[in-house]
Amino acid sequence: MVGTWSTSPLGRLDDLMWARPDGRRLLLASTEEAAGYVSGVYAFDEVVVSPLRVDLRGRSLHLRAPGLGLELHLTGGRALAVPWPRPAWFTRWVEGPVARRLLGVNTYGVSPSGVQEWYRAVSIRRVVSGWASLDGRDLGRLGPIDPPAGFGFSEPPRFPTMVGVHPLLEAPR
Repeated sequence: MVGTWSTSPLGRLDDLMWARPDGRRLLLASTEEAAGYVSGVYAFDEVVVSPLRVDLRGRSLHLRAPGLGLELHLTGGRALAVPWPRPAWFTRWVEGPVARRLLGVNTYGVSPSGVQEWYRAVSIRRVVSGWASLDGRDLGRLGPIDPPAGFGFSEPPRFPTMVGVHPLLEAPR
């Protein structure tokens, strides 16, 4: 799961949550501060701080992680926009059942560290083409995510999708 935040509590932030074939969950972040922030919300088996750059321009996303030898390019189709702002209760109780049924995702949950999270979609686009390589080796065709990545309630959609979200995170009191 690729995260690219134009604004976050830390400013611009790019991260990669990667489920390896052996089931180990890896977080890749470009700074210690970003790694600490994301791993404070989610649980990982491994956290790697290494150069990472995500460029999101219109329908295209390109990721380069030279320290891992990883490169990814995705092109999305037409976007379905969700233009109006919604309160957290609406995201949890109304959008939640729809998102589970259509995308297999949850819009609300509590992280292992106790952070309450609401993921309010602002746009959704199905990935129509893409490729990925690891150390120059093609990682194969795009397809459904099977088995699930193992990130808990914040699993990515079942099929390759680009989702713009406005997250709301509330730390435990």
